[in-house]
Amino acid sequence: MISLQRRQQSAGELGSVVRTMKALSTANISQYQMAVESLQMYYRTISLGLYASFQRGQLAVIGEGARQRKPTNVAVIFGSDQGLVGRFNDSVAEFGQQSLEHLPGIIETWAVGERVYYLLADAGLTPTRLFHVPNSVSAITPLVHDILIKSEQYRQNNQDYRFYIVHNKPLNDEGYLQSSQQLYPPDKKWQEQITALQWPSENLPQVVGATEDTLRALIREYLFVSIYKACAESLAAENASRLAAMQRAEKNIDEMLEELKLSYNKLRKSTIDAELFDVIAGFEALGRR
Repeated sequence: MISLQRRQQSAGELGSVVRTMKALSTANISQYQMAVESLQMYYRTISLGLYASFQRGQLAVIGEGARQRKPTNVAVIFGSDQGLVGRFNDSVAEFGQQSLEHLPGIIETWAVGERVYYLLADAGLTPTRLFHVPNSVSAITPLVHDILIKSEQYRQNNQDYRFYIVHNKPLNDEGYLQSSQQLYPPDKKWQEQITALQWPSENLPQVVGATEDTLRALIREYLFVSIYKACAESLAAENASRLAAMQRAEKNIDEMLEELKLSYNKLRKSTIDAELFDVIAGFEALGRR
C-alpha cells in the first residue's frame, strides 16, 4: 500500500507539471501567432513599395548575371532547443534534407536549435552555424539580424549565392506543416506576385531618390520580415507540438491515476478483509477454548 501511495503521489506531481507546461505552451502560441499577424500589414507595405519600384522599369532583382558552375546554397533550418515536442525536429530535418538534395552546387546548412543540429549531422548535413532558439518574441529580432549579417557576408563572397529557409508552421486547426522558401535571389514567381498587386488608391506611386537604392532597402526589409515570420511560425508550431504532447501525457497520467486508485482500493479492501477474518478466527478460537 505504501508503494501504491508513493506512485499516486508521484503521478499527481507529474500531472501538475504537465498542466503547467500546457498553460505555458498555450500562452506562447498566442504571443507568437500575434507576432505573425502583426507582420502582415508591414509585409503588405513593403510589397507595395516593391510594386512602386518595379513600375519605374525593369530592375535586376533576380540576378540574371553570370552563374558559377557550383552555386553556394545556404539553408537555415529552424528547430528547437528543448524536448517534449514529438517529431517536431525529425520532421523538419527530414523535409530539409529532401528539399536540398536535388540542388546543384555546394549545400550548406545553418541550424536554429541544438536538437535539429544533431539530426542534420546524423543525416550527413552537418550545419556550419548553430543559432539558439529565441525564448520570447523580443528575442527573435536579434536572431534575425544575426542571420542577415552572416547571409550578407556570404552574398558578398559568392557570385552565385542562394538563400533558403526551412521551418514548421502551425495549421489553423491542429498540428503543423513543413515549409521551404527561396528568399534570395527572389524567384520569378515572387516578382510576378509583386507586380500583380493593385495600388490601393487612384494616385500612381512615385519613388523618391534612386530607384535601385530604394529597391535594395526594400529587399532587405523583405528578407527581415520573411525570416522573422519563419522563426515566429516555427516557435508557434513548436509550442503547438508540445501542447499536443502534454495533452497526451495528461491523458496517460489520468488513466494511470485511475488504475492506481483502483489497485489501491482493491488492496485496501483485501487487507481489511484479511484483518476481519483474523479477528473472527481468533474470536472463534477463544470461544471454543
